[in-house]
Order: sequence, then C-alpha cells, then structure tokens
Amino acid sequence: MKAIYRTTGSIFAAVLALGMNSAALAQDAGDDESANSPVDIVVTARRVEERLQDVPISITVFNQEQLSQRNVAVASDLAAYTPSLSTNTRFGPEKATFAIRGFNQDASTAPTVGVYFADVVGTRAQGGTAGGNTVGAGSFTDLQNVQVLKGPQGTLFGRNTTGGAILLVPKRPTSEFGGYLEGTYGNFDQKRLQGALNIPLAETFKVRLSFDRNERDGYMRNRSGIGPADYNDVNYFYGRLSILGELTPTLENTIIATYSRSDTNGYASHYETCDPNAASPLVGGSLTRYYTSIAACDQIARQKARGDGPLDVEVSAQNPRILLNLWQVINTTKWEASDTLTVKNTLSYGEYREQSAFELYSDNFFVPNNSTTQFFAGRGGPLPGSRFQYIQLGTQPGYDAASGSTWTEELQLQGRTSDDRLSYVVGGYLEFSRPLGWNQQRTGIYGQCTDPGTLNCTGALPLVPLSASFTAPGVIISESRTRFNFNNHGVFAQATYKFTDQLSLTGGFRYTFDTIDGYSESNRFILATIPGVGTIPAQRVCNDVLNHPTVNLLATPDTSLCGTRIVTKSSKPTWLLGVDFKPSDDILVYAKWSRGYRQGTVNFTNPGIETAGPEKVDTYEVGGKFTFGGSVPGYFNFAAFYNNFTDQQIFGALIAKPNSGLSGGAAIINAGRSVIKGIEVDSGVNLGRILRLSVGYSYLDTEIKELITPTLAANSPFQQIIPRGQVGGDLSYSPHHRLTASADLTIPTPEELGKITLGAIFTHTSSQLVDGNASIPSTNLLNLNATWANIGGTGVDVIGFATNVTNQLYRTSAGGGFESSGISDFMYGPPRMYGVRLRFAFGGG
Repeated sequence: MKAIYRTTGSIFAAVLALGMNSAALAQDAGDDESANSPVDIVVTARRVEERLQDVPISITVFNQEQLSQRNVAVASDLAAYTPSLSTNTRFGPEKATFAIRGFNQDASTAPTVGVYFADVVGTRAQGGTAGGNTVGAGSFTDLQNVQVLKGPQGTLFGRNTTGGAILLVPKRPTSEFGGYLEGTYGNFDQKRLQGALNIPLAETFKVRLSFDRNERDGYMRNRSGIGPADYNDVNYFYGRLSILGELTPTLENTIIATYSRSDTNGYASHYETCDPNAASPLVGGSLTRYYTSIAACDQIARQKARGDGPLDVEVSAQNPRILLNLWQVINTTKWEASDTLTVKNTLSYGEYREQSAFELYSDNFFVPNNSTTQFFAGRGGPLPGSRFQYIQLGTQPGYDAASGSTWTEELQLQGRTSDDRLSYVVGGYLEFSRPLGWNQQRTGIYGQCTDPGTLNCTGALPLVPLSASFTAPGVIISESRTRFNFNNHGVFAQATYKFTDQLSLTGGFRYTFDTIDGYSESNRFILATIPGVGTIPAQRVCNDVLNHPTVNLLATPDTSLCGTRIVTKSSKPTWLLGVDFKPSDDILVYAKWSRGYRQGTVNFTNPGIETAGPEKVDTYEVGGKFTFGGSVPGYFNFAAFYNNFTDQQIFGALIAKPNSGLSGGAAIINAGRSVIKGIEVDSGVNLGRILRLSVGYSYLDTEIKELITPTLAANSPFQQIIPRGQVGGDLSYSPHHRLTASADLTIPTPEELGKITLGAIFTHTSSQLVDGNASIPSTNLLNLNATWANIGGTGVDVIGFATNVTNQLYRTSAGGGFESSGISDFMYGPPRMYGVRLRFAFGGG
C-alpha cells in the first residue's frame, strides 16, 4: 500500500513541477454559480445532450464539486443525499444495491436500478449474496456529473429496470494540458490520493488519466479478540484511461478503460435483540433455532456487561475478507452523418470477480449451558461452553464466489427533421453475460471452522434431534457451485414531435428479450467428529434433494450427479407516452405514462422454488420545471407519481424442516400487487453572489395490496415461507420522507486572495422497513465543509470537511434472521468523519 502511494506520488511529481512553471498555473477562482445551476446543466437522460430544465423526467444531478463536498466515494454514499434513492448495505457498502421509489433489489435478482458508466450498464455478476451489477469502488472520481433518473427507464436504456437509472458521466479528454492532484487525511486514519492528468497529444488526439487510492480503518470495533480489530473499512484502488480520437470533423472515437480493486475486512452487524423464549427441542421446538437464539442472547449479555455501543461488534471470523475486482473497456464511436443524423455505437466488455469470506450474522456463539444442552451433550452432542459458528462463508481455493463477463453492443440512430419538429432515437441493444468459471463457495453451518472453504472444521451442533442411539454430532458444509448465462436484448425507438414551439408529444417503445440459463451442481458435506480420528466427511449429498434425493457423493465424488439446469425466458414490451408544454423557455410542465419491466430470476439454493417470474409496473407522472431570474435567480422542479406494481419480486425467509439438513433459505417469490405514490421537489436560489440555497424533498407512500406466497410441495425440504412485508404495510427501503437542504456561503474576499466558501448539508430520512420485516428509525445527518480555493493565485485549494457532525448512530440495514434463527442484528452507518484535503490544479484542471 505504501509502495502505491510512493509510486503515484512520483508519477505526479514531474507533472507538478511542470505545472509550477506554467503560466496556466494561475487560475481564476471563477464564477461557479452557473456550474451548480440547472439552467446550464447538460444531461443525457434521453441519450442525447439536453438542458436539464428541458427534460420531462424527475432527475437529481451532482457535479464533481458537489460529490466531493458530500464525501461520496462508493455507490452507497450517494443515497444519503438523493430524494427517493435508498441503498441496501446488507453485505457492505461496496456491494450495496439501490432502490428508487420503493423498487428494491434482493440477492439473486436483476437490478431495479440500472447503474451506467459512460452509457454502459454495470457488469453483471450473480453469486450467493447481492453484489455486482454496479460500478466499482472509486468510480465517482473525475466525473462530469452523476444523474439519478427516477421512474422506469426501460425505453432507451439497455437493461430493463422498474425503479430508475443512475448515470455516471466521466470527464472527457480536452484540448488543454492540465490536471489536478488531491490528497486527503481524515480520522479513522483515512488516507486518500486522487488525481487526473489531461494530455492533448495532438489537435485531434487527447488522453486523460485519473486514479483514486483510498484507505480508511473500519468504524465497527471487534471485541471478540479473534480476527481483525475492525470492520467496515475502506481499501480500494481505481484507475481510468480515456482516449479521444477526433478522426474527422464528423467522426470521433472514445475508448475508456477502468479498473477497480477493493480489498476489505467486510461488514459487521451489531446484535440488538434475540428470542429468549425459543422453544426447546425437547418440547417440539427447532433444535437449531433454539441453540442460535440462546447463544445470541448470551452474546447480547456480554455486550451489555462490557458497555458496548452500537459500533461495537463481536465476530469470531479469523480471516474475513471481501475482495472485489472489476475492469471494463468501453468503445464509443460517434458519426455525424449529416446535419440531421448522428450514428452512435457503443461496444463494451467487462469482468467482475469476487472473493468473500465472512460471518453472515457477525456471531461469536457458544453452546449455552442449560438442561436442554446438557441432555444432548450426554448423548453425543456438543459440550456446553464450546464454540460454534452459525453461517460462515468461506473461500474455496481456486474458485471465485462470483465471477462473470459482460459484452454489450448498442447501436443508435439519433436524428431530427430539418425543421426540428421531429427528433428521434432508434436502436438495438445486445448484452451477453457469461461465467468466467464456477461461482463456487463453501459455507459452514453450525460448526467450528477455521476455514470452511478447505473443510478445516471441528465439532458442531447435532444435525437432527438426538435420540439415545444418535451420538454423532457434525457440521454442514454447503458447497454452492453454479454457472449462469444471461442474454438481454432489445430493440427500441423514441420520438418527440413538436406540434408548436410550446407543445410536444413523446412516444417510446421497446421490446426486450431476456434469457437466463443456469446450471448448478451444489452439494453439501456432513462432517462428523470421530474420537481419535478427528473431523472427517461422514456424508456428501446433493443440495437439490427433490431432483437428486439418493445421490451419495462419498461413494462417487462426481458433482455432476447433482446437476440441475434451469432455463427461463421472457419477452416483454415497455413503453412511454408523454406530453410536455413549454409556454416559455423558463417553464416546462409534463405528463406521462410509462411501463416498466424487470426480468425474472433463478436461485438454486432453494429446492422447489428456484425461480421467480418477471415483474412490471405502470407509472403515471406529472411534473413541472420552473426557472426564474431577476434579483433572486433560481429554480423549482416537482414531480407527482402513481405506480401500479404487479407480480413484484420480494424476499421470503424459508424455514427448513427439522431433518432436511438445511439451515433455511432466502427465496424470491412473485407475491402480488403494490401501489406506490408520492411527490418529489427540487429547488434552489442564489441570493446575490454570496449565498446559494437548495432543497430536495420526496414523499413516498407504498402499500402492499396483495401478498400471496407459493404453496410448498409435500416433499419440499422447507415447511414455511415468511414473506417480507404484510398486506397494508410498506415496501422495504421506502422511507415516507427524505429531505436534503444545503447552503453555500461565499465570503467576499479580494480576487488575488482566492475564494472562501462555507457549506452545510442537512439530510433527514424518516423511519423505514428493511430486511426481515425489521424497522430502522429516522436519521438526521449534518455535513459541513469549508474551502479556500486558489490560495493567493497558486492553484492550491484547502478543503475541510466533516460528515455526520452530530455523530448520530444510525441503522442502515438488518440481518433478517429472526424468523429462522431468533436473531435481530443491524448494520450501522459511519459515525462522524472529518478531515482535510489539499488540491492542486494546473492548466485545464
């Protein structure tokens, strides 16, 4: 890590020396009010460049300065400041998934919110936990802006989504030599170095390099004495190379190559409550739920005895790790065939690989000492006081927990008539996602494992209720072994016709063809502890007990005997019909109806209920955008929407039968119908050249109208499905209120001194449901920043920042294990973070 800092520092040392002797070093502080005003912001929400205030879509836009002020480094940071946007950080911020307007993504499902970098959707990956399908850590470096589009975007954007899209627009190479270098030091020993270098090699050939190296200690302190001292740390490197070739006056080609590597201890959760009254298996209760419930209660008692706070955890994992590697190459060719027709082709290839090893429920469990456990101990069960781990994910040597490659190809024709009455975009989209090998990982359940990936385990809980003749305790090691092929293709067209200069009609249509071809050879070991011998495999059988109930892999270790293939196909139309009226350049009002669609899913971990079908939504939206000048210039944008959501894919906790050999499961089911309605407001004003104020607000009202769970087969290994949510209740990750207010004050100073600004950002998020039917309370977060830009004309900026200034301890997600395990644990957001940045810009910056 230190070598990386030395290397990147030496690379830029020569650049800084050159910049210090350059006349371009002296930068005017500039008037950046326009850069933060929607009057001049250009967005690509309809795949062409348009002024934000002319686009009939509810959009939140952040430029690079605003992202820096908010300390946005990874995708989950963005949601804290964006009305209607939430993230599920169940498996850590680097693996966060997005929700917009209540459209949530669970593990093994396609995103409800597409994340696009340079117009290309995130590389797809499908492992055992939610992750992939997004951009790598560090991708928020050196951007032109970030655009959050709310509502279905299934007409113009590649992969269909029901919630919306997030567009990351990187800075393009320019014709001016320049760049910047920025260093940050903050609490929790944060060290961050980022920068960019723009090199015009020729008048028509330009290159831009950018990088981001960020490291910070974790804020969750581990009190177990085992493994790392902290969790929720940050440790990533990100690099980007952009090459722009202006081949002719009408033809240009852009190549962008990105690389991201994040290597952390992963996340950890804090235990809050348990089920102290779990029924003993001696009176018909679940043996496994009994042991985990009482052990969780003991862990909570230890927390209280130490005086632990919410950011203290007790995790027994010896070598936890989440390693994410992502690279992608994007080639975009743009040809202005005539004054009225542009041809644009975008081709991309990317790869995602993940290694992960962690305790799913952040536990440090010991067999409780009571009459029940003593009864089983006397018949060969584990001894009271011995350690066991509930669900421990391990890395299997030679395999990735998740890996995949994605090719995309999109051809667009962007045209207009000579009188500008009609403008249109027509195109086709191809996406091929292929495995790079097996998605393979071993998980230890109810055991004591140094490394379940190598079967390095010792004693464990009994697998079934013990009888007088049953004396062989064991541990389950589940080996998830899957491959997935995804084909997602579509043809689309969207056009806007201006009846008059004020009145326009927009119509769009897309037909999408989706295929998932999944194959699984998943199986499980049962390890038994034999006195004088040790712990050895006693059984090895298929996880899919419905299709392969009698396979004995110990006798014939051929996992293809467990092979199960599932192919699902769907093809659906989506559309948009809208009208907008512009009585003046400063006023836009619009109304639209759009259909959104999300493909189904395949999850092999749940025998008998592996698939879920597509979901769809009909969205009705009206809105307005108003820009005003005069002595107090500003803007006011609003949108009101109503969504009829059917066949929605939701999470269902699976309760395993006592003798199934399974610990439970997490199914995705099509559970019925919901209604989602709300309003969004975005407004800002400039009070002279001194004070800029902005407010963003969303009100979201979600209600589950129907909740129908599938009927389990008589021979299913599961006895019950407990769906997330209830009829009449809210959807997960759907806070009723989200308010973001910011103020930026410019201190009047002589131009030669530089520019001094003070900023404050306040965000309120009301209570909301999260995983496992759990609720998290409201949050109020305050961020402050102060900038002295271009100090004395040197091109040097000093920025001080503090996030969560009041040091609020707030929940972000939940483990969701109460129904199956009697556990209630929560993930927490970052405490107060503060630091200082030094930034040096030269030339064109």
